[in-house]
Amino acid sequence: MTLNPQAPTSRRRLALVTGANKGIGFAISRQLAKAGLQVVLGARDREKGEDAARSLRWEGLEADALCIDLDDLANIPEAAAIFEQKFGCLDILVNNAGIASQEDGPPETASVEAVRQTFQTNFFGTLAVTQAFLPLLKKSKSGRIVNVSSELGSITHNGDPEWPFAGHKLIGYNASKAALNMLTAQLAAELKPLGILVNSADPGFTATDLNGYQGFQAVEQGAVAPVKLALIDDDGPTGGYFGADRGLPW
Repeated sequence: MTLNPQAPTSRRRLALVTGANKGIGFAISRQLAKAGLQVVLGARDREKGEDAARSLRWEGLEADALCIDLDDLANIPEAAAIFEQKFGCLDILVNNAGIASQEDGPPETASVEAVRQTFQTNFFGTLAVTQAFLPLLKKSKSGRIVNVSSELGSITHNGDPEWPFAGHKLIGYNASKAALNMLTAQLAAELKPLGILVNSADPGFTATDLNGYQGFQAVEQGAVAPVKLALIDDDGPTGGYFGADRGLPW
């Protein structure tokens, strides 16, 4: 997989990362900025987003913040309009924002409301963000979309009783990530003629507040797969599902 940190243009490549004020999203933002990109950190809380962007600027990196709330479908086009007015175009969209619920669980017992809310953020909100920013991505010479999924979204793995995470039956979270993978596959086919590459990334079991910090790797490791896919060259894959060092089955 060939990396392309800096395209031969007169400006820095520009990336938007949602859910970027903490955790894997913040680590993705830092790694992209260290690769020479200008990064915009999307966050639902304006102050937290500004604080996160400021901390990157203190490191000498080029970072801005954007208030964008995936649960507020009216806010998303407003955020895209603000982004367009300030920056004009977008090269890389990393759909990282996502939630999990304590009330999620196996299909027999999961709270339907928790499942609905999980889909609202993880799938519907991500779809709305993608639609709102696609006109800006189409202005790029090397557009990229990375959907931060999870190995839990693999239907193949969920059907395998020998899979190490077979006991993690969370119908809301797992199904929302499977739906996100479907978005990747369909969007990649739709945008391939335009040269916009779309892939799903599995960060791996990373210690974040999403899982009560039970993961066995740090956020810097969790950012590796999304960053690799964000920086692939024009001959890179599209419509795929990848971990840091391997492809994954749908």
